[in-house]
Amino acid sequence: MGLPLDDHDGQRRCRDCGVWKPLEDFCASSKRPSGRGSCCKPCFNQRSKASYAKRSREKHGREVTPRRTVPEGQKFCADCGTVKSLADFPRNRSDSTGYATYCKPCHNTRTREVKERLYGGNREYHLRRRYGIGRREFDELLAEQGGVCAICGASGPQYVDHDHRTGWVRGILCFNCNGGLGQFRDDQSRLAGAITYLRGTTWQRVLIHPGVYQMCSPTRGRPPSPSS
Repeated sequence: MGLPLDDHDGQRRCRDCGVWKPLEDFCASSKRPSGRGSCCKPCFNQRSKASYAKRSREKHGREVTPRRTVPEGQKFCADCGTVKSLADFPRNRSDSTGYATYCKPCHNTRTREVKERLYGGNREYHLRRRYGIGRREFDELLAEQGGVCAICGASGPQYVDHDHRTGWVRGILCFNCNGGLGQFRDDQSRLAGAITYLRGTTWQRVLIHPGVYQMCSPTRGRPPSPSS
C-alpha cells in the first residue's frame, strides 16, 4: 500500500495552514496509515481552543478568557487583576510556575476567609491543626488549672504544651514556661540538673527560727570582681 497523496518523503501538508511539515509535527491519529493526523500540532491546538470556547459559550453562556501574556519574571493575579513580580506571590511547588495562583495579599485574604468559614477563626484553625483540640477544650483545660499557668501560676497563659513524641496535650503554660520546657527538650534529667545547679550557685533563704530567715551563700561559684 502506498502513502496517501498528501504524504511525500516523510512530510505532509497541513489541511489548515497548507504548509509541508515532517510527520513528527502532526498529532497522533490511529485513523491514518502513517499514524499521524491531518493537522499539524499548532493548528490542532487552535482547533481545540476554538471548539472549547464554542462549547463553553453554547452550554454555559460564558466566554473563555484568552490566556494573558505577561513579561518574564512576572505573574498575573486573577483576584486583584494585576500583573506583579514573582516575588509578590507565595511559593507553591505543586504549580508548574513554582508560585501560587494569587499574590500574597489576595492569598492571605482567601486563607483568612477559609479559616473563618470552616473553623470560625484563625485561633480555632491553629488549635485544631496543630494540637487536635478546639477553643472549647482549651478553655476547659485552662479552667481545670484555675486559669493560671500549670507551672509558675502566672495568670492568663495562652500556650498549649504537648508531648512532641505522642502529640498528647499536657497543659496550658505561659510563654516563659513553655519556652523553657522546649529549651530543655522535655528532658527530666536536664531539668533536674538545672535545679541542682541553681541550688549550688544561688543565694538561698533558709528558715532558722519561726518567722526568721537567713540568706546562705552559694556552695560554688565566683563573686564579681571589685573592679567590675
